[in-house]
Amino acid sequence: MEGKKEFAEEERRCHFCQIRAFAIAQKPHCYTLAITNDVDDEWISLDFRFIEKCVLGQGVKESLAPHGYRVGCECKRDEDCATQCLCLDDLDPDNIINPKYKNAYYTAGERKGLLRYEILELSSDEIYECSDLCGCSMDCPNRVVGRGRKFNIEIFKTKDGRGFGVRAREDIRKGQFIDRYVGEIITPEEANRRRDTAKYRKDLYLFALDKFNHSQSDEQRFRGEPYEVDGEFMAGPTRFINHSCQPNLRVMAVVTDRANKHLHELCFFALEDIPRFTELTFDYVAGTSTAGDNATVAKEAKERQAKGEFTQKCLCGAKKCRGFLW
Repeated sequence: MEGKKEFAEEERRCHFCQIRAFAIAQKPHCYTLAITNDVDDEWISLDFRFIEKCVLGQGVKESLAPHGYRVGCECKRDEDCATQCLCLDDLDPDNIINPKYKNAYYTAGERKGLLRYEILELSSDEIYECSDLCGCSMDCPNRVVGRGRKFNIEIFKTKDGRGFGVRAREDIRKGQFIDRYVGEIITPEEANRRRDTAKYRKDLYLFALDKFNHSQSDEQRFRGEPYEVDGEFMAGPTRFINHSCQPNLRVMAVVTDRANKHLHELCFFALEDIPRFTELTFDYVAGTSTAGDNATVAKEAKERQAKGEFTQKCLCGAKKCRGFLW
């Protein structure tokens, strides 16, 4: 079928063809993505497209940085990237939890490549990594996200009405990088248009790239509304990760191109050791004003119900479930 014009549209919509391309791109180390359903006959819509990296939507500028500003480090040895790397210069010294370590990851021992526990559990700051602009190799200790997912993953149909979910086919360690959240990067105007026309809560799939945007920012390019990533119609496997009020993953902003922070990565890391075939989850409302406040979430949801507005009951089943997503 591959390559024949009469099957071009079918091949374009084929999830197997899209996923197979991931494995080809990852050679020689191929980590699989499987889709299984042992519950019913529902499958992922053929209108959905699997992608490996973000796609820029109409009106999105790839670079907002001045010409010639995109530079990487010139570390001659990979180990230098752990302490004196140019890529770490944008870290706020006042927010570094442990002054002994600028690098976000353990660089030696059995935890090598895992996110440092103090950053995983206490920090809300962004992570800076080396990139293709740098002189270091792919073995650099500051290229964890850059090396990609390192385990086999499965999208599976849940048995309790929560649709599809995601689990790993291998044990995952606390602090391990899981994968990126990718989708179509769209302008704030387009994001609001899609919210207004959606039949249900559109924010389920929208992630704002707002780590650096602030009305009082020193840089003009960060004073406006941020771009957003929409994973509803095209995305990677993390788009199917379900919510939990007691999640085993968290999302962190990772910068691989300091000149274009407005297009930073959204990356999942494990909050705990996760046995294989355990469902992966994150908190959909983490970072909001009501995150962790069960009473407030329930009160606001009931107020919206009384007004006839849409509310979403939470089905995560956690011991400390808030009862509602929104």
